Amino acid sequence: MAASGIEDAIGQRSHGLLSRMLGQQAFWVFIAAVLACLALTALTDTFATPQNLFNVTRNFAFVGIMALGMTVVIISGGIDLSVGSVLCLSAMVLAITMNAGHPLWLGCATALAASLVVGTINGVLIAYVRIPSFVVTLGMLSVGRGTAMVLSQNKMIFQFGPDEKLLFWLGGGSTFGIANPVIVLALLAVVTALMLKWTRWGCHVFAIGSNEKAAVLTGIGVRRLKVSVFIFSSLMAGIAGILEAGWLGGVTTNLGQSMELGVIAATVIGGANLMGGAGTVFGSVVGAALIEVIRNSLILLGISTFWQGIFVGSFIVIAVAFDRIRANRESDG
Repeated sequence: MAASGIEDAIGQRSHGLLSRMLGQQAFWVFIAAVLACLALTALTDTFATPQNLFNVTRNFAFVGIMALGMTVVIISGGIDLSVGSVLCLSAMVLAITMNAGHPLWLGCATALAASLVVGTINGVLIAYVRIPSFVVTLGMLSVGRGTAMVLSQNKMIFQFGPDEKLLFWLGGGSTFGIANPVIVLALLAVVTALMLKWTRWGCHVFAIGSNEKAAVLTGIGVRRLKVSVFIFSSLMAGIAGILEAGWLGGVTTNLGQSMELGVIAATVIGGANLMGGAGTVFGSVVGAALIEVIRNSLILLGISTFWQGIFVGSFIVIAVAFDRIRANRESDG
């Protein structure tokens, strides 16, 4: 009897875990990405080649890193439309600093400092002045890119001083056959997931996204928390900017343009709720991977990349629609 009871308990637990996994949007996005990869492997001779897989993983890493910050923002109930411009500003500050003969570490420090300033301004205006995040970050989208144009006089920078090779290795090189940006993405994803899962900060982020008024009543410092959320988002965009500058070997003021759509799409496709209170790091990374696989498949199959925008926009609408349908069913139940 005891053994039978233990077996029943294990069976119920396994069934519960399976049910929860099947109920996660991120799981189905992961399955879709795997199926897409298998289909491309069968349909083309070039997708599964080591060089193409290396390029795919490296390319989605930049969006994936930015999606980590966007995930936290969306969970908190906000939106950050300035991440593409922050990426550009970060890369440009790095380029200008290194072009002047300074070492890589100083270039990275100044680039991240510029990103943190943007995130702080966003957070303060949203949390303390109470301007909607959509409006603030939309304005900062123009301010950030305009600042990059002013600093560079709208010129391309492709010389990075004495540490140029080190920068190129950081963004375009590999370690043990894995692109360095992918390694950075993996490390940041683990750190972000642990912060959301096991820290008070992470719990409070979910709390204000689920019900901000209730969070205020429980004593959570909502304003300070919102500032930290937007600082985190800009920090991730700043890191992505440094890596992308190293990969491209040059920085222009159109770097990261319209990248916000891809980042938001990756986050929403991965299961983040634009209403706030829901989202996972795994889902956002998988969402970024799926978008890059789609982009790569269009190129390999000879289909115009103009279709990418149609696919990405459709995926956002479909993902939000499914989330609304699921929420309505839960409320009705």
